[in-house]
This record gives sequence, structure tokens and C-alpha cells, in this order.
Amino acid sequence: MSAESNSVMQVSLTTAMSPDLYCADEPMARKPERAEAPFVDTIVGRRGGLRLVLAQLRAVAPTNATVLITGETGTGKAVIARALHELSPRRTRNLVKVNCAAMRASLLDSELFGHVRGAFRGAITSHAGRFTLASRGTLFLDEIADMPLELQPKLLRVLQVREFEAVGSAHTTRVDVRVIAATSGDLWQMVQDCKFREDLYYRLNSFPVTLPPLRERKEDIPEFVRHFVEQFASAMGKVIETIPEETMRAIVSHSCPGNVRELKNYVERGVILSKGVVFRPEPPRERQTPLLKSTNPTLEDAVREEVRDACQRANWKLGGPGGAAARLGLKRTTLFYMMKRLGIRRPCDPEQN
Repeated sequence: MSAESNSVMQVSLTTAMSPDLYCADEPMARKPERAEAPFVDTIVGRRGGLRLVLAQLRAVAPTNATVLITGETGTGKAVIARALHELSPRRTRNLVKVNCAAMRASLLDSELFGHVRGAFRGAITSHAGRFTLASRGTLFLDEIADMPLELQPKLLRVLQVREFEAVGSAHTTRVDVRVIAATSGDLWQMVQDCKFREDLYYRLNSFPVTLPPLRERKEDIPEFVRHFVEQFASAMGKVIETIPEETMRAIVSHSCPGNVRELKNYVERGVILSKGVVFRPEPPRERQTPLLKSTNPTLEDAVREEVRDACQRANWKLGGPGGAAARLGLKRTTLFYMMKRLGIRRPCDPEQN
């Protein structure tokens, strides 16, 4: 549900779906023009799998509590962060986003907290950081699990006492910012592995919000498909009037390991391939990787053995060069998630059998 460049993607309002709408060919009716709706009212799935999540957002939005959004890659964490900002009293101020996985520690320090002229080689002018830009607004820290350890104490201080120093400066800056963090990894497991500070974890986890994967929200899939078909057909100057029954059934039955992001890309390809007024995508193909959630115990056992074997060969070093994640060709955070789902723990863990 998230697709953005440097800002969080906005999705359009779609009509409510009855449970059997994908059991018949679906006409793509044009919608009448109207005034722009509040952002929360435009979120696809708000009447289905996201109802509980949106109820949580409405409860925490009026406060200044730090919110930690967790969920698999592609579930729409950035959209939920945008919704929380729009529901809060800070909605008239900036929502500033930082991807913690996209920068090395020194650059992320400057990006978050700013720097003064001459702070380092190449700093020919002073630079205001994202905390300053988000003053009295909201700062969204995406992929917080990838924040370097050496920078975590500085973030903890801001969350605790609302002050920091820019890189190269002795001047303390006080700031009023609401922080929303998001991760697809298992932060608590990272704390256990000494990859993430425990005190920062508890500070960020003041109000946790977990997004369900798309496979647990299948009632939302027809609505997503209709929305994306309409969106891409309009952008490409095409007219698509019908989604065949068999096409929708095939999409709904697909496991969609990449969640909404995968579904969106699939529909975009389908709109490109469709020649007439009927949506004719290629058949969905299951991805045979360890990320596939399988109902076949034999396959799941094989995946569990493969992951455990990689961990053992890496001497239970999970990240970094030569670590288990690198051996499996996965992101570190993805490996943490898989280990949790498959019940794999380090031999020294008390619960390890």
C-alpha cells in the first residue's frame, strides 16, 4: 500500500465491496467528481482488514505518544504514518520522512539533526536537519531497524528530553516533534542480538501498531484491484470497463508475498498488457522462495532447515558480510522475521529446545 518517492503515497477513495463482488465480471464505472475527501477516508481497506488499525490511530492521534508501526514489507506502513499525521492536531504542520536504511551513519546524523558550516569536509554552508524541518509537526522514521547503533543514543535523547546538537555545533536545540517509526523487522530480536538498543526500543514502542499482511486481508484484494486498475488505466489513457470473474478469483487466491506493493506492480503490468476494455493480466505466479508462506508442511520444514543451516554455517551471525542473511540472499530484517515465523532461535536462547 505504499509507493512513494520522498513523500508518502496518497490513495483514492474506492466504493465499498460486498464479499461476492469478485464472483461476477466487474464493470469499471466512472465516479462522479466531488470535493477532495479527508486522507483517512481515501485509504483502501478501511472497511475491511484495516478497521482495527484505524481505530487504534484515532485513539492515539490526539496525543504526542511515539508510535511504532510494524508489518511485512509492502503492507503500507508509510500510508498509515500519513493517516496518523492527518488525524493528529499537527496535521497543519509538516510531515517529514527519513529512510534510515538509505544512508550511512555520518550522513544520517547530518540529515536528521543538521550540521553547521565547517563541521566536516564539504560542509560549506549550515544545513537544517529533518527534526528542525518537522518542528511542531511529525517526523516519520522509516526502516528504523537499520539505524546505526552509534546514532541510536542521539535519537533516544531527542525522544526523552526533546533536544539535540547539530553536527559540529555546541548549541543545544530544543524541538517539538512527534515521532512515528516503522520497521518490517523484529526489533525485539535485534535487541536480543545486541543490534538495537533496548532503551530505545521501549521508547519507540510506546504505542505499537501492527499491520496485517495482505494474505490475512483477502477481503480487501478486490477493492485494491479495482482501485489500481482505475488508477493505471487513467494514467495510461486507457479505458478498462470489466474485470473478468476468473481473473479476480486468481488474484484473490494468490499468496501475494510482496503484499500491496506486489499487487500494485502486478496490476500495472496487467493494465499495460490489456488491449481492449477488459482487464487481461498474465496469470499470477507464485514465487518459490523462502519468503513464501506455504500450507505444505514438507516445504515449510525444508525452508526451516535451510534457514537453520545457514545460521549454523555463519556461527549464528545473522547480519553483515558472511552472515546468515547474506548466505540466503535476504535482508537482515527479513531473516529476523522468517526466524520468528519458523520458530528458529539461537541455541543459547532459554526457549530453544
